Amino acid sequence: MSSQVVVGTQWGDEGKGKIVDVLAENADLIVRFQGGDNAGHTVVVNGIKHVLHLLPSGVLHEDSTCIIGPGVVCNPFVLLEEMEQLKKSGLSTDHIIISDRAQMLMPYHQYQDELEEAAASHKIGTTKKGIGPCYQDKYARKGIRFHEFRDFEHFKNRLKETLDFKNKMFVNVYDGKAMDYDQMVKDFEGIRDQILPMIQETTHLVNDAVDEGKNVLFEGAQAAMLDINYGTYPYVTSSSPTSAGVTTGVGIAPSKLENVIGVVKAYSTRVGEGPFVTELTDELGENLRKAGGEYGATTGRPRRCGWLDLLVVKHANMLNGLTDIVLTKIDVLTGLETLKVCVGYDIDGTVYDYIPSDQADVAKAKPVYKEFEGWTEDISKCSSYEELPKQAKDYISFIEEFTGVPVTMISVGPDRVNNIYRKEF
Repeated sequence: MSSQVVVGTQWGDEGKGKIVDVLAENADLIVRFQGGDNAGHTVVVNGIKHVLHLLPSGVLHEDSTCIIGPGVVCNPFVLLEEMEQLKKSGLSTDHIIISDRAQMLMPYHQYQDELEEAAASHKIGTTKKGIGPCYQDKYARKGIRFHEFRDFEHFKNRLKETLDFKNKMFVNVYDGKAMDYDQMVKDFEGIRDQILPMIQETTHLVNDAVDEGKNVLFEGAQAAMLDINYGTYPYVTSSSPTSAGVTTGVGIAPSKLENVIGVVKAYSTRVGEGPFVTELTDELGENLRKAGGEYGATTGRPRRCGWLDLLVVKHANMLNGLTDIVLTKIDVLTGLETLKVCVGYDIDGTVYDYIPSDQADVAKAKPVYKEFEGWTEDISKCSSYEELPKQAKDYISFIEEFTGVPVTMISVGPDRVNNIYRKEF
């Protein structure tokens, strides 16, 4: 391990949190490169579940430095709440750093998110955490970065200027209420002493670590199909959760990324609106949801479930340049008589071997399936590839064949120890 990035290959919720936690054991730095607290990463250690939102999933390894990178939109109040939960579990938070270039997600971003989603005729399915509005302000060059928090008079002036504008929009456009500037200043003043010691310039810190041959692990939130450019637009997130997002979200050259590890769930899930070609809306889909515990770690919303869509994984490989696939939740498929895998989209009689850009076309697509025989053996205790049933091996081999990427790690349970390794990471 030197420099590795872990990315999602579907719509998120593939189990990246667990995989980052496993790989972080040997990491000197773990760097979150995009997204905000709309992500939900679940890590299970010795049967104890930790749900993380903003913090890198490697934060449980206290010997590693954990960085919230420049590409992240960070709600400081949520961050402190999350850190407090870790402290209550007896864990340290002294190894956490916030990039001074990271955007500060403000209370008015959350309110704006709620108002915009309520007014929209076509719902996106936002988590209403303020992620989209914060990225809007960033690219409109109106955002507030963490380095501005050091000079509190400057920060208050920037807050006043921005909130005056936002309040006009809230009242006059959305028929909402104005937010209280004085109360907001008081709230930020109350957390300032906790936040300031964590703020550092991180771009040189990360580059120096990579140049020195230290082990650096880059962690994204969401996944390829939620990418702002190449996902199921407009039902996407507001950043680039791909390997390319590391270069802009951290500030390192693409040539410095040695391994790109794509996490693939053995079936498909998504949260929110948008076309979902392999979705199962019957009893089988409900059974998958229950067996896999498919409920949002951030929102608690039930996830939509369906068969594995390998066009999606192939798309993710094209975007990310995957060197490895980590296959997760294959144990959830145990007991199904027949498994299906999507290998093409039939749209008005034409079979596509790639994902069209227009979601109106994708909404019409009928999945072209390849079927596999299922297995009944409990595989959750398997520790080697050889122990897996032949049917499970056939399923894995086809994923490798179709995507052209080796499956080098297989997760057979939620705990960090429930893994089969086919490569040394």
